[in-house]
Amino acid sequence: MQVRRLLGTIILIAGTLLLIFSIGLSIIFGVSDISLGTVWNSIFHYDATNTSHQIIQRLRLPRTVAAVLIGAMLAASGAIMQGMTRNPLASPQIMGVTSGATFMIAIALVFLPGLSNVHLLFFAFAGAGLGLGLVFGVGLLARTGLTPVKLALAGTAITALLGSFSNALAIHFDVARDLSFWYAGGVANVQWDTVKLLFPAAVIGMILALFISGSVTTLSLGEDVATGLGLKTSAVKIAGVLVVLILTGAAVSVGGTIGFIGLVIPHITRFIVGPDYRWIIPCSAILGGILLNFADILSRMVNPPFETPVGALTALIGVPFFIYLARREGKNI
Repeated sequence: MQVRRLLGTIILIAGTLLLIFSIGLSIIFGVSDISLGTVWNSIFHYDATNTSHQIIQRLRLPRTVAAVLIGAMLAASGAIMQGMTRNPLASPQIMGVTSGATFMIAIALVFLPGLSNVHLLFFAFAGAGLGLGLVFGVGLLARTGLTPVKLALAGTAITALLGSFSNALAIHFDVARDLSFWYAGGVANVQWDTVKLLFPAAVIGMILALFISGSVTTLSLGEDVATGLGLKTSAVKIAGVLVVLILTGAAVSVGGTIGFIGLVIPHITRFIVGPDYRWIIPCSAILGGILLNFADILSRMVNPPFETPVGALTALIGVPFFIYLARREGKNI
């Protein structure tokens, strides 16, 4: 146990340093490379007439902050989902949360065009709840109950269904171009006004996640064991779902469909720090922010001056990992 805590402390400290390093790289690298001195001056001695200062302040800084926050939010919500359901395949994308949020955003674009980012955020929250509710509803229809793979299959089916509805709406009402941003996934066009909406959701969601982390650890032992230990499992599940909806809904409303961070990062973290979610959740948040920020940097370098969708890069890591987990858990079907 002491070794696990030491490893968790190392991840938090070293991860924070690596995160700061990645933030520096994200601000420096782009279509036009900028020196560290220019970055420093743009932050502490901003000159509105300097083009490089404007690029840093208006484009790269909000983009970098959004990438870090979204990565942290998706990883933390994935960790909570895996802990509550005892399902190693659980993640916001696989469990229908992301597709539900995108579906409701499509409805908003079609029937309520011109909505502000604040209103889109609420639509994303509602969609995240819809997707998650449908997945568990379909999964509960299984005769032998919910196994990890059956829950994942239900999530895959609901994701495909909601994705089809979203595509149909986009094509019929000619909003495919607007909706394509959420499908591609990324933070290229994020501005400070969007970050101001994302930041409170991230702070509130992470505080709540840390608050219930000990209860999630107990719940991950099994519902019977948790009940025997005096845990109010229903209250913990409701709180956990609320946290997932806050974190994922806000992340999708800003960054679109960025998959597999919530699947891969919690597994890596759990392997290092052990089963205690008081360590898994904060460490996952740090590593998730690092992964998405580096993925965003790579998206600018693959095919310059064009950008590769960040969602495609995270999928390169996540899809093989998902297949591996599905094969490993297949015996539980």
